[in-house]
Amino acid sequence: MISAGDFRKGVTFEMDGEPYVILDFQHVKPGKGAAFVRTKYKNLKTGAIREDAFNPSDRFPRARIETKEMQYLYNDGQLYYFMDNETFEQIPLTHEEVEGAIMYMKENTNAMIRFYQGKPFQVDAPNFVELQITETEPGVRGDTASNVTKLATVETGAVVHVPLFVNEGDIVRIDTRTGEYMSRK
Repeated sequence: MISAGDFRKGVTFEMDGEPYVILDFQHVKPGKGAAFVRTKYKNLKTGAIREDAFNPSDRFPRARIETKEMQYLYNDGQLYYFMDNETFEQIPLTHEEVEGAIMYMKENTNAMIRFYQGKPFQVDAPNFVELQITETEPGVRGDTASNVTKLATVETGAVVHVPLFVNEGDIVRIDTRTGEYMSRK
């Protein structure tokens, strides 16, 4: 059990059977009345963010979140299959469960998968990936304004903004957390 007075960024707790993580907190001691903890927290399953105030003595069970590194194997058209690197057990995940990460992942790429009560709820792609450009318009000579970008499609289907000098067939490094172009190989 954890009390609201012990809330810190990154602490996980359960409330109404749902797992949450603390994004921000503030201990408030007003001149009149009792102290309270103003908290901003995120539902780990749905991603919904809420703000609420708790009495510092309120107690909640800790949410046990397990994280495993797993390898993305393939997509059969409906499900995405991941393999545990230690036990070689395969688990199928729906598009909704892998939505944010799959657009940056090729087959045989490792990903971090989070589990709550034995069920996967979040897939995180590696922070940086190197992917090949499959489609982009050629850069036009004379477009020399600073920071001019164009759209490019990479081999996984994701669309990213790249500088004008990047061409089809180039391999680029992408930050998967922001979807931004980092560099060209």
